[in-house]
Amino acid sequence: MPRMTVNDRPVEFDMDPDTPLLYALREAANLTGTKSCGGGSCVGACMVLVDGAALRSCLITIAEAEGRFITTIEGLSRDRSHPVQQAMVAEQAIQCGYCTPGIVIAAAALIQRNPAPSKQEIEAAIPNICRCGVYPRLIRAVERAGRVVRRQESISAAPAPGISSADAAENVPALRVGNGGLGAAAAPAPNPEETSPPEE
Repeated sequence: MPRMTVNDRPVEFDMDPDTPLLYALREAANLTGTKSCGGGSCVGACMVLVDGAALRSCLITIAEAEGRFITTIEGLSRDRSHPVQQAMVAEQAIQCGYCTPGIVIAAAALIQRNPAPSKQEIEAAIPNICRCGVYPRLIRAVERAGRVVRRQESISAAPAPGISSADAAENVPALRVGNGGLGAAAAPAPNPEETSPPEE
């Protein structure tokens, strides 16, 4: 039974050693932030950190992961304070969200080894496919995360998990009314007294 450390906890998978790490994480460890894909064709939705390197978990077996340190999106930062997570929210570089965990993992690995990457280095290090096309905002987000790591800037854009949607709307500019997108969902219900026609 392959053993490894997942998000700083020792784990032993009672599964076929040839099982892709992706399925062990999602189905056995219930770490569903790592997105399922088509055996490599996703180009990044299933990325996790393996000993600090961003790798596609659909292409690694749990036997190959034996003894290694695995970090999923859930373990990257439990309070969403990681510079890449904050920058992705601040730059509104998240659309449908399916590819986002893999992109964040790849960007985190890049920023860890090079906190001042060029545009070309970002493009080379983050091959993830985003069907929503956030690429220009993604570049800005990674550059901004690098500035945070270099202590040239600070961001507080993503609230910690477990707060109400109303509090989230106050803390995240993208959720505020008037900015489009999800803003309407955070709007208070209209007061019936203000919208009802006057009585005759």
